[in-house]
Amino acid sequence: MSESRTTADFWFDPLCPWAWITSRWMLEVEKVRPVDVRWNVMSLAVLNENRLDELPAEYAKTMSTVAWGPVRVVVAARQLHGDEVVGPLYTALGTRFHVEGLGLTREAVVAALEDVGLPAELAEYADKDTYDGELRVSHKAAIDKVGEDVGTPVIAVPGADGEQVAFFGPVVTPAPKGEAAGRLWDGTLLVASTPGFYEIKRTRTQGPVFG
Repeated sequence: MSESRTTADFWFDPLCPWAWITSRWMLEVEKVRPVDVRWNVMSLAVLNENRLDELPAEYAKTMSTVAWGPVRVVVAARQLHGDEVVGPLYTALGTRFHVEGLGLTREAVVAALEDVGLPAELAEYADKDTYDGELRVSHKAAIDKVGEDVGTPVIAVPGADGEQVAFFGPVVTPAPKGEAAGRLWDGTLLVASTPGFYEIKRTRTQGPVFG
C-alpha cells in the first residue's frame, strides 16, 4: 500500500532571498518525504503598501516600485500558461536574482523566462496591473491563514484535525539537504499539530547562504 501524500502550500515573493532558501528546502523535502508543494504568490509590495511611511526610506522605495514587477510576471505566467509553470519560473527567477546576484532587473526576468521556455514578452507585465486582482486574491489567501504581522514565505501544512495550519517561515540558511531537510519537515508538522502553538524565533546572526 502506497504511503499517503501530503500537500504543502507555499506562498512566496520572488524578491525575498529568505523565501528562496526556504523554497529550496521544500524541494529537498519532496525528495525525502511524501510531500507535494503547491506554489502560490504573495507580495511584499501589497503587504507594505499601507505602511510605507513606517519603513526605512530605501526599503519603502523598493516596495513602492520594483517590488511589484517580479511577482506580477509570475502571476501573468500562471494566468496565461497554467499553474505548472509557477514552480519552475520561481526557481529560474531566484537563480538569476539571488544565486547569480543579478538583482531585480528586467534583464534577469527575461533570462529567467527564457530559462523555462516562456515568452520574454511576459516581462512586460512587470509594469502592468493587468492581473493585480489575481495577485491580491492569492496574497489574501496566505494572510487570511497566518495574519498580517508576517513576511514571506508562508507555508500551510496539515494540522492535528486535518485542516491546514499556516506559519511564516521556517527561516533557515543554508537550506538543509537530504534527511536533514526531512527532519525539519517532521518538526514543522509536529508544531503544526500542537493546538495553540504560534511562534518560535531568535535573532538572525547570518545572512542568506544560497549554496
